[in-house]
This record gives sequence, C-alpha cells and structure tokens, in this order.
Amino acid sequence: MKVIFLGTSGSLPTPKRSLPAIAVKREKELLLFDCGEGAQAQMAKAGLSPLRVNAIFLTHLHGDHFLGLAGLVQTMALLGRETPLRIYCPHEDEERVWGYLRLPRYTVTFDLSVEGLRAGSELRREGYRIATCDVVHPVPAIAYSLIENERPGRFYPERAMELGIKPGPDFSRLQAGETARTANGRVVRPADVMGSPRPGRKITYTGDTRPSDEIVDFAAGSDLLIHDSTFSAELTEKAVESSHSTAAEAAEVARRAGVGMLALFHISPRYTDPSVLLEEARGIFPETLAPEDLTEISIPLKK
Repeated sequence: MKVIFLGTSGSLPTPKRSLPAIAVKREKELLLFDCGEGAQAQMAKAGLSPLRVNAIFLTHLHGDHFLGLAGLVQTMALLGRETPLRIYCPHEDEERVWGYLRLPRYTVTFDLSVEGLRAGSELRREGYRIATCDVVHPVPAIAYSLIENERPGRFYPERAMELGIKPGPDFSRLQAGETARTANGRVVRPADVMGSPRPGRKITYTGDTRPSDEIVDFAAGSDLLIHDSTFSAELTEKAVESSHSTAAEAAEVARRAGVGMLALFHISPRYTDPSVLLEEARGIFPETLAPEDLTEISIPLKK
C-alpha cells in the first residue's frame, strides 16, 4: 500500500505545492482523498491514470479540497472510461457535489454516483473498510480512516507436515481457514498450523480540523496519520479562529493516538520552508514528516 501526496498546500497553491489531494494505491485499487484544483496534473506527474481511480472521498466542500473534481471527471469521460466511479462526501453536501458535476457541458461515458456519508458510518469494501468521524470545522466535514481487515496468521508448513499433511491442496485449505485430513483420517485445524491473526494496516486523514478527543480516538493505532497542520505555534490564535491546527497540536494528537507516523498536511503558503513546523512537531512526536508534493510513502504489512 502506497500513499502519494499529490497536493499538500492549504487554501492557495504555491509554485511548489498544489492544493489538497492524496492518492492511495492498495493492491489493484487507486483511491483519491480530496481533489483540489490541479489534482489531475499532479496525477500525470505521478504516473497515475484517471481511468484507474476506483473511488473519491471528499472531506468537505471548501474550494481548495474539491474544485479539481469536475475537471477530473470530464477527463475520465474524454478518455472513454467505462467502469463505474463512486464519489463520497459529507451527507449534507451530496446535492451540492451533484450540482457542481453538472455545470460543465460533457457526456459522461460511465456510471457515476455521489453518496453522502454521515460521521460515524462505515463503508465496507473488498479487504478493508472506510470509517468516518466528525471534525471541528465551520462547514459539514468528515475525516476518513482506511482500515484493512485482519490477515490470517503465518502458516507453518513444517508443523503441518509433522501432523501428517502433505504439501499441496491441503496446505491451501488450511491457509483459507478450512480443516484438512491426514491419510489416516486425523483432522487438522488451521489453528494447529497457523499463528495468530495479524492486524491490517490503517491510514487516517483528517482533512481540515481543530484537534479533538474524537480525532484521537478515531486515529488510534494508525500506521499513518495525515493531520491538518496549517500553522506554527505562534499562530495558534489564528488556527483557533479558522478551525485549523498547528503542527504542534497535530503532533500531540499523533502522540496520544499512538500512531506510527505523522504527516503534516494543508501547510499554509506562508511557509515556503516547513522546517519550523517540523521542528515544533518533532519536539512532541519524533516520527513526523512534512511531505512535499509527489512524496510517496509505503505502508508495510504488519508482521
């Protein structure tokens, strides 16, 4: 699983940072979280085809987070896309997203749907689920977590052979959670030859928000937390007024949530050099990075 930061700026694009958009590659799927202006140009730079996008998840409808959507959908149609596309957003804004997509004059060549999600709801997908959470922002907005299903425990072939199971189809049955029989009729269960189930990976993206206890609980145990980090500590008052977070506040959320890594995101254009944000955050949570546009992070499987 890879996370590609297509745009990392907040509110305004800069020569080095595009507006918020994050791509997640998981097995054969490509998911987008937010779709700021310029997202499809950033996808081209990253070598990501619009035709491969399976679903798009919008945190909220402030312009910097979604105004690239209509252009991306039109490009998909121009390329002759045929596979369905699902777009998700806060439930209050479902009709607004539809209205925006209907503004340009183009013919959609594929099944396109928009579904509003309520905070606290979960969307089940193959091998994982998308969970949602309320955030602290002045418009309808939600955070997202991608949470993989548990993986089977490690298979120990030598243990299976000691119990009388021969390599072949019975190995596959045991790994699939089914029982197998030895030549003399002994039943061997998966628990006899496999370790404990292994947890799946988890990525949490807050979108724009003030820090909150709810986000701490929601992000708990994430391998990667991508948190609003718009300002430095000296602008805490401005962060409160605009319902954003400082890098230090994001780091405190990461520390309390016990995440593996924190990515500072939605960085104000005033910071041409994010080192001040990194320094403040790392003083609280050392495993912090400030991704540049097109930075890729691999999330390894848990052992």
